[in-house]
Amino acid sequence: MPTQELNAAPAVLVLQDGQVFHGKSFGKIGTTSGELCFNTGMTGYQEVFTDPSYYGQVLIMNTVHTGNYGVKPEDVESDTVKIKGLIGRNLEERYSRMMASDSLHNYLVEQNVVAIEEIDTRALVTHIREKGAMNCIISSEITDVDVLKKMLSEVPSMDGLELASHVTTQEVYHMGDPAASIRIAVLDFGVKRNIIQCMADRGAYVRVHSANTDFEELMHFKPNGFFISNGPGDPSAMGYAIETVKKILETKLPVFGICLGHQLLALANGIPTFKMHHGHRGLNHPVKNVMTGLCEITTQNHGFAVDPDAVRKAAHLEVTHLNLNDDSIEGIRMKDRPAFSVQYHPEATPGPHDSRYLFDEFISLIHNN
Repeated sequence: MPTQELNAAPAVLVLQDGQVFHGKSFGKIGTTSGELCFNTGMTGYQEVFTDPSYYGQVLIMNTVHTGNYGVKPEDVESDTVKIKGLIGRNLEERYSRMMASDSLHNYLVEQNVVAIEEIDTRALVTHIREKGAMNCIISSEITDVDVLKKMLSEVPSMDGLELASHVTTQEVYHMGDPAASIRIAVLDFGVKRNIIQCMADRGAYVRVHSANTDFEELMHFKPNGFFISNGPGDPSAMGYAIETVKKILETKLPVFGICLGHQLLALANGIPTFKMHHGHRGLNHPVKNVMTGLCEITTQNHGFAVDPDAVRKAAHLEVTHLNLNDDSIEGIRMKDRPAFSVQYHPEATPGPHDSRYLFDEFISLIHNN
């Protein structure tokens, strides 16, 4: 049974720079705000919505139709939807996939997500590409634009915002065979389920720890390697995590970082990060592995990046991957210990599997250490 009938009431989208868009409500009736970002992927919307790295953000889906194949419990990367709001051209209540258990509309209502449709998303994305990331507010209960602008003025900037503590696990949990010869300790800053699965599938016993777990507790697990996870927010605001990564590096055990974990590895090595103009999000970003010369089509979701000049000046680091669209740093490794990271998502659900080899390299690094 539907949890709430689809309400085609008017809805309003207001941008930080004063732009106003009018559309129709979808999902929960209410008001929401956050940093505006866009995803270039054509499929996998449920996996995207449940990615903890999107916490605090209002998402524009570029594809014309979103929701047309419904939702099902298995297609998630975390326990709940993490986006603060959703913007689409056509958000579909009716769906055609027989395996689906419910509609996108009901799912968003259940997950308390406010959405707006009938927006010219091409025009909106073009605007963000030109002007850069900014905050926004969506409302299907308040139509007074002046009131919404006042509310929007009180929304904090993503720059300087620590958000990993909002999405990390509250309890330690495990995946894989407890008798496995490889034990990997995960620092969870918003880890996606399939990242853990990719390590367990390769024979590792994985223990997932909360973001603020101290170094001594991590070592109590007696790990053979460490994984530094993806997650939301500004990495430079995570002093507690940077200090933990520094201590992990002193063990000289293998370390692998993805996305936020890549940025934290850089910061632990004295490399600053910066907020990007509008970030990289989607399933189709070309990356070159400069070690092999091969190109990968990658899945990405990040609004911060590591300083390319600082990386190239660091004698103990080297660049391993570059973004072919803008030459931003997509991967680094340390020369004096077995630690490496990538800015993109090799676990890729949904998306290309070009980069799954990185998990094999991590496991090999552990075996050979």
